[in-house]
Amino acid sequence: MSHDSTAAPEAAARKLSGRRRKEIVAVLLFSGGPIFESSIPLSVFGIDRQDAGVPRYRLLVCGGEEGPLRTTGGLELSAPHGLEAISRAGTVVVPAWRSITSPPPEEALDALRRAHEEGARIVGLCTGAFVLAAAGLLDGRPATTHWMYAPTLAKRYPSVHVDPRELFVDDGDVLTSAGTAAGIDLCLHIVRTDHGNEAAGALARRLVVPPRRSGGQERYLDRSLPEEIGADPLAEVVAWALEHLHEQFDVETLAARAYMSRRTFDRRFRSLTGSAPLQWLITQRVLQAQRLLETSDYSVDEVAGRCGFRSPVALRGHFRRQLGSSPAAYRAAYRARRPQGEKQPVDTDGAPAATGSPGSPSPAPALHSEGSGAVPMQTRRTAAANAVGPSPSLAATASGEHGREAYAGSRATLPGQRSGS
Repeated sequence: MSHDSTAAPEAAARKLSGRRRKEIVAVLLFSGGPIFESSIPLSVFGIDRQDAGVPRYRLLVCGGEEGPLRTTGGLELSAPHGLEAISRAGTVVVPAWRSITSPPPEEALDALRRAHEEGARIVGLCTGAFVLAAAGLLDGRPATTHWMYAPTLAKRYPSVHVDPRELFVDDGDVLTSAGTAAGIDLCLHIVRTDHGNEAAGALARRLVVPPRRSGGQERYLDRSLPEEIGADPLAEVVAWALEHLHEQFDVETLAARAYMSRRTFDRRFRSLTGSAPLQWLITQRVLQAQRLLETSDYSVDEVAGRCGFRSPVALRGHFRRQLGSSPAAYRAAYRARRPQGEKQPVDTDGAPAATGSPGSPSPAPALHSEGSGAVPMQTRRTAAANAVGPSPSLAATASGEHGREAYAGSRATLPGQRSGS
């Protein structure tokens, strides 16, 4: 249930400098940070729960810049410590960063680099990964962040192996997590790493959360078009692909429609989206299969054909790798969670959704319907705007791709977490 990391042996061999203590956790806060993400490490590491069997940490809340720090809702915080307190910590957590487009303060980046050089474990929750990347701590390493920001992280820091599938990534001495609730997953993982399953389980019971969550970010993805591609000619190719997912075509077909060589098309597509086109195409076919499994009675074989897969075997393989279950199990679980008496899904013109009757036309790609939470409904702008986003690194080995996708694809064992321990 974990992913081994090539950096883990080196990280395990690193020792804390004499002035740092393993039990001390420093949380680095910035003005403009969201209050929820900021509060996660404060709650996990700052409350004494020894009566419940959770070993105690010593928490240092540090301001990453001059205060007071303004947070969500206009609240103002006054951190009791400055950057100098980080020098005592064995773990430094950056719970969030206020803007993925602005650089963090250089003084804070220097403090993080020193902490890492002196053996401290560095943790970035959600957009905190951007701070770690700006400090150079993610260069050549696997990392994750909220799926919505993964393409930006991959584009801005191309040396980082961004994997948007994961709830968290443990690369030994540098750890990152996806958005919001995934920060709790990673903090529980840290407690588990430090003190074992019993301590992590006791903490999870106190927090009223599962000690381990299965699955990754795939079921939450809204593969919206990044802002910078909105007027790009590739948007037309993307829109055509979405309208023809029921046909069997490949990346060469898309490259020809863009009047580019395969190599140029791959490079252009990746530079704009942070994803390889074959990965994106397979992900869109799986996403369409999800929609049909949720809104129709087509058999799995029929769903495979209507999503452009060459065989039901291909659909089952990609579906399981992306969502962690078979198509049939996914449909059964989705229907079991739907409230009794829920109306039949309808197409945009008000007609009932397809039911798989013989000779019925193939439905157009439908938006997610929000049943009982199996797949959250997201707002989408246009057909093309639904298309490109942080695609999981599923097809790297099949496509011969290298780099970020090959790294992620070669390590897939458990969706949702990657551990160097």
